[in-house]
Amino acid sequence: PLDSEQREAVFGLIQTEYGLTDDAFMAGEQFGPAIGREISQRAIISILIATAAMLAYISIRFKFNYGIAAVIALVHDTLALLAIYAIFRTTVSSSFIAAILTIVGYSINNTIVIFDKIRENVKQQRKASPAQIANLSIRQTMTRSIFTSLTTFLVILMLYIFGVSSVREFAFPLLWGTVIGTYSSIFIAGPLWVYLNRKGV
Repeated sequence: PLDSEQREAVFGLIQTEYGLTDDAFMAGEQFGPAIGREISQRAIISILIATAAMLAYISIRFKFNYGIAAVIALVHDTLALLAIYAIFRTTVSSSFIAAILTIVGYSINNTIVIFDKIRENVKQQRKASPAQIANLSIRQTMTRSIFTSLTTFLVILMLYIFGVSSVREFAFPLLWGTVIGTYSSIFIAGPLWVYLNRKGV
C-alpha cells in the first residue's frame, strides 16, 4: 500500500499529465488492518444474529431438532465460503457480508423446502424410519432444488462475466454460495435431522 506522501505524488503526476486543476475531484481509499477487523466483526455479528433468527423461526415452525440441523448446515456454508476466499486469496470487503447473508437466506430456503416435505412424510409414513423418510423427502424435492439452484447460478454467472468490478466482487461469493448451499441443504441438513432423531434430540 502507498503511504500519504506517495499518494500525493501519484495525484500530482495525474494532475500534471491530464492538466487537472487543484479543485478537481480525486479520491483514494486504503483498507488497513483496522478496517479488516471491523469488517470481520460486522460479518460475525451479522451471521450470529441471522443464525439465531433462523433457529428460532425453524424451531417454532417445525421442531427444535429441525432448527439445530439447519443451523449446523448454515455454519458449514459459512465456513466453506470462507475457505473458498482463503484458497483464491480474495479480499474480504463490505460486500462479503451482504453475500454471506444472502447465501444464508438462500440455503435456509432450500432446507425449509426439504424439512417441510419431511414433516409431511412423518405424518403419512408412520411406520418408516427417519432415514427412510429423509431419503424419500430428498428424492421428492431434489429435482426442484437442483433446477432452482441452476437457474440462480446461471443468472449470477452472467452478472459475474458481464458486470463491472463492484458487481463481480458481489457475484463471486454468490456463485460459490449457491453451489455450497444447495449441497448442504440436500446432503447435510437431511442426514443431520436423521442423526438428531436417533439421538432423541
